[in-house]
Amino acid sequence: MKFFLDTANLREIEEAASWGLLAGVTTNPSLYAREGGSLADFHAHIQRICEICDGPVSAETVSLKRDDIVAEGVELAALAPNVVVKVPVMPEGLAATKSLAEQGIDVNMTLCFTVPQALMAARAGARYVSPFVGRFDDISEDGLEHLGNLIVAMNNYDFGHPVEVIAASVRHNQHVVAAALMGADIATVPFGVLEKLVKHPLTDRGLEAFLADWEKVKNA
Repeated sequence: MKFFLDTANLREIEEAASWGLLAGVTTNPSLYAREGGSLADFHAHIQRICEICDGPVSAETVSLKRDDIVAEGVELAALAPNVVVKVPVMPEGLAATKSLAEQGIDVNMTLCFTVPQALMAARAGARYVSPFVGRFDDISEDGLEHLGNLIVAMNNYDFGHPVEVIAASVRHNQHVVAAALMGADIATVPFGVLEKLVKHPLTDRGLEAFLADWEKVKNA
């Protein structure tokens, strides 16, 4: 499973890239707003992310009509060769995805919650499908069960083009572990979750014991 970082924070992206595991980045207007960014600087910010991360960088559209989504998507895709246009699953989004895919532009269909939505996104030409996990948990439903069903269904079919499932709205380590066991292609996680995935108490204890033994050797 590949790791994407769900952020617009350049420092976080640079740090994750330095670990050698960053396969991509997903962003959205909310994440960009948290960085205090302005509309005038948005395109430059996306370009900077694309310079740090050579994998796919999802930049989300904000329009709701198909022609406007397509126009916005074409503009975003022109920013860098690794930009992926992020479009929500809805009738207008499906129509826009079809048009963008026909122009050779990769699309990540987001806000996906059901098997039919995922199948329709793939049939429309989406390169990535992003089922949300944590938002089901927020309403006391099992987001991992929905993710597992979606992965099984997607693997039943050949869509005629590559389609990868991104486990999105990931909140904690258990989401990532379950997504990997289910066979999700990608997990897109906040930087805080990525940090926790690297750590384990037994690793820390092992390091402490190693350093203590090494001090004994040096002082012998």
